[in-house]
Amino acid sequence: MHQLTSVDAQFLAAEDGRTHGHVSALGIYDPATAPGGALTLEAVRDVVAERIARLAPFRWRLAPVPFNIDHPYWFEDPDFDLDFHLRELALPAPGDDRQLAEQVARLHARPLDRGRPLWELYLIQGLAGGRVAVLTKVHHAAVDGVSGGELLSVLLDPDPTGATFEPVNETRHGEAVPGQVGLLLRGLFGVARQPLRALAGAPRALPHLDLVPTVRMLPGIGQLAAATGRVTRVRGGDGGVLERTTLRAPRTHFNRRIGPHRRFAFASLPLADVKAVKNALGVTVNDVVLALSAGALRRWLAANDDLPTDPLLAMVPVSVRTPEEAGTFGNRVSTMIVPLPTDEPDARQRVVRVNDVMRSAKNRHHATPATLMQDANHFIPPALLARASRVVGQLAIRDPLAPPINVVISNVPGSPAPQFLAGAQLQAQYPVSMIMDGVGLNLTVLSYRDTLDIGVVGDRDLVADAWSLIEHLEAELAELHSLVAPTTPSTEAK
Repeated sequence: MHQLTSVDAQFLAAEDGRTHGHVSALGIYDPATAPGGALTLEAVRDVVAERIARLAPFRWRLAPVPFNIDHPYWFEDPDFDLDFHLRELALPAPGDDRQLAEQVARLHARPLDRGRPLWELYLIQGLAGGRVAVLTKVHHAAVDGVSGGELLSVLLDPDPTGATFEPVNETRHGEAVPGQVGLLLRGLFGVARQPLRALAGAPRALPHLDLVPTVRMLPGIGQLAAATGRVTRVRGGDGGVLERTTLRAPRTHFNRRIGPHRRFAFASLPLADVKAVKNALGVTVNDVVLALSAGALRRWLAANDDLPTDPLLAMVPVSVRTPEEAGTFGNRVSTMIVPLPTDEPDARQRVVRVNDVMRSAKNRHHATPATLMQDANHFIPPALLARASRVVGQLAIRDPLAPPINVVISNVPGSPAPQFLAGAQLQAQYPVSMIMDGVGLNLTVLSYRDTLDIGVVGDRDLVADAWSLIEHLEAELAELHSLVAPTTPSTEAK
């Protein structure tokens, strides 16, 4: 049994029936390489059962501390029922991408059962062309982008023949359900440590509170961060002035209160075209991804008569997981908050501006403690974490306060080599992420082989058509590639 960190617990506290704390991955498979040319639920079950010993979060169940006086614990579920977590369904003909996206949006909007380990897997048959989809939902309290990728890497194989594992001894798994008295005693001991954790983390957190998305828009936070930053320098800190993110996020139609339902759209962009732009302009792949997002959002908002004159603000999650923390799961993340040049009409200049702001953001990030999110959360007693999350969410949607950010844009590295599930070849892996009050839109990119697989998630009432945003992303890449292709040899895109 082990305790959730304050960052892990925050994803649980944020759930209120409208905000969901889980993330999903939508894999598209070609079953032609699988035994019998089919990917069946039985075959998927065999893979999961064979590897369950290496899939720790799939066996973890929550043990809340009485009265929420401390963060909850994970324990090995003694009544683990694999079949409960595996489901199968089929799309009606013709089984096209839009039907699939609609089904995924509905499945993603359903909360996970907290009385069970917090994950589900759906095998979706009936896709056009004989393809099969697998939607995997896991709570963000258990995994972040990198550790979620580690989970998928356990399920997937580098060739159709699969891997061989020793049979799992079921008696190795499962702990007694923690008793309420024992949990209460643990909680009381934790209460005594809470002020010490807050005091220990204060020198690290206070100078950087303007980078914490959930509180940065609150009155006085910027001034507090700047003031404590000056004190730190006087006392022998970094000795220099770090550029701060002082921009306010303009309000758009998707920066309001979200509902419980979602929209989802997806696409794959050719990585060779992205690298051609990267090489021609001397930037990074991530710079190109952010510039594509800025251009697509500019087109999309302009088409809806909702384009602000000021740049949008994006939160870019960054992994701070060290090599030694591989396989530990949970969340090891920080964030960068950067202005997107949605106010810039020239596509090439958008790339240049993104490169400039990302260079500054990276300098600030390198000076930011890896434990910032956790240190900031230590100021909030666990018993108040859920209420504080709801209050901050309500403030984010009320004028005259600006939303903390406009959009989340995440770029997660994936496998450059082919992957297989029960012999079926993975063709694409689309992320399906989470949104929150004030930030009703998320774009997450996952690299796989020679493509960038993009998943767009929005609130159903705030984002009327997520597919148009996908079309704008494709158009933006086409425009950028056409600008650089005449001066970029094809060999440079490798």
